[in-house]
Amino acid sequence: MENSNHSDICPNNDIYSKIVTPESVGIPSFAVLGFIEELKKEGLCIHGFSMMKSGKVITEGYYAPFHMDFEHRVYSITKSFTSLAIGLLQEEGKLHINDRICDYFPDKLPEGDVHPYLAMTTIKDMLKMATPYRYTTFKQLDIDDWVKTFFVVEPNRYPGKCFCYDTSSSHVLAALVERLSGMSMLDYLKEKLLNPLGCSEGMKILKDPVGVSQGGSGLLCTVRDLTKVAYTCMNKGVYQGKQLLPADYLKEATSFQISTCLQPVIEEQQGYGYQFWRCRNNGFTLYGMGGQLAICLPDYDFVLVTVADTLSIPNGVQGIYEALWHQVLPYLKAGEQTPLPEDAYIKVKLQEALRDLKVSTVEGLNTCAIVPDINEKTYKLGENPMLISSCSLEFMSKESSGCFTYTNPTGTHGLDFGFGIMKPQKFPGTEYDCISSAAWVTENTLHLRTSIIDECFSSVNMSFTFVDNSITIAMKKGIEPFLDLYDGFASGLRE
Repeated sequence: MENSNHSDICPNNDIYSKIVTPESVGIPSFAVLGFIEELKKEGLCIHGFSMMKSGKVITEGYYAPFHMDFEHRVYSITKSFTSLAIGLLQEEGKLHINDRICDYFPDKLPEGDVHPYLAMTTIKDMLKMATPYRYTTFKQLDIDDWVKTFFVVEPNRYPGKCFCYDTSSSHVLAALVERLSGMSMLDYLKEKLLNPLGCSEGMKILKDPVGVSQGGSGLLCTVRDLTKVAYTCMNKGVYQGKQLLPADYLKEATSFQISTCLQPVIEEQQGYGYQFWRCRNNGFTLYGMGGQLAICLPDYDFVLVTVADTLSIPNGVQGIYEALWHQVLPYLKAGEQTPLPEDAYIKVKLQEALRDLKVSTVEGLNTCAIVPDINEKTYKLGENPMLISSCSLEFMSKESSGCFTYTNPTGTHGLDFGFGIMKPQKFPGTEYDCISSAAWVTENTLHLRTSIIDECFSSVNMSFTFVDNSITIAMKKGIEPFLDLYDGFASGLRE
C-alpha cells in the first residue's frame, strides 16, 4: 500500500511493513480471537479492522469480499479530517478558530441584515458542533449550494452553547479549507499529511452538487489509511519522527470541549472535541455512522480501527466498543510491558480465524418444501409504494443461488442472491456494487438482504411470504434516497 511517488517516508518505516504478534506487546492472541467472536455473536456486520499497540500493528482482518486495498466510505470520520485541515490552516496563520465564519463567506450571506446568532458564530463553534441550527441546513433547503444553506436558514439559538449534530457545519468548514488553500481539501491534506503517511493513492472525497468536497461525510479510504491518521492524531501529530500535525491544536481537538449528555448511548455521552468524539477510558474517536471507527486510547497507546455496516442493528456501534472493552481492555489495563509467551496453538487459531473472515450471510435454511410450487412463478401485485407490478423468484439449487425478478416503472430488473454465499452484482438501476444473500427463515418466508458496498453504503432487507397462491412482500431500505422504491409492503396473486 505504499505510495511510490512519495519519498519522505521510507517503505521500511511504514507501520505496516511488519505486523507483530499481540503477545509481543503484552496482549494475548486469544483476546483478539475473543474480540472477533464477540462481534460475530452480536451479529455485527464488520468489513475490516486493525489494531495497534505501542506504535506497532498487532493484527488486521478483512471480511470477504472486503480486502486490504478496499477504499471504504467512512462517512462522518470525514469530519475529523476536515478538523485536521482547519488545524493546519491555523498553523499557517490563514485563520484562527475564534474567527467568525461570516467574515469568510460574504458572497453567501442573505440580503439585508444577517441574523445575530449567525453573525456571532465562530469556526470554533462549528468545530464543536455548537452551531445555531437545529439540524443540518442542506437537509432543510432543496438547493444545490449546500454551503449557502448554512447562511440563509433561520437560526434558533445562541451558538457555542449546546451540542447539536450538524453536518452542514463540517461541510462549510471544508469549503473554507478550499477557499483558503486554493485546492481541494483532499489535495491539501495529501500535501500536508496523507502523502507523508504513505496513504493510498485512491483516497477520495465525494463532492456536493456544486463541486465542494463533502467535508462531513464524503471520504473513502482504506483501513490502513485510517489507522495511520488515527495513530498520528494520538501520537501528538508525529509519525515516524516527523511532526505532521500541530500538537497544540490536536490536544484541543481531541479533548472535551462540549457536553453531549443528551446523546442516546453511553459512548456518545462522553463529550465532543473539534469534530472528534470522546469515549470512555479517556479515549477519543474518529466516528462515522454504521461502525466506521478509529478508537484511540492514549493512556494505553492503543488504536482500534473498524469499517462496518451496523445500520440495521440497534446500538450496533456501541457493540463494537463493548467487544473492545470486554475482550482487549483488561490486558491494556494490566499494563504488561514485557512480551507474553507465544502460544503456538492459539497463534494458529487466530491466523485461521483471520484467513476465514467473511461478511455474514442471512441465517436460515437453503431450501424448503414449497420451492417447487413457487419456482419461476409470476405474481401480479396490487398497488404498492414500491411500484412493483409483477415479480417472480427463481431458485437454482445446484449453484446455491436464486434471482428475484421484478418490474417497476424503470423496467424489469433481476437481483441475484446466494444461500450461504454472497452473490456480487450491480444494484439494479445503478452502477453501485452490491452483495446479496438469502435464507428461508420459516416454512414459507424467504429473507433476502442486499448490501451496497460502493460510494454509498446502504442495505435493503426484503421478506417474501407465500401462502397458497399468494405472495406478500415487505421491504425495508437503508438511508440512501436512491432506495426510496425499496420500502413498504405489497401483496399479489399468482398469474
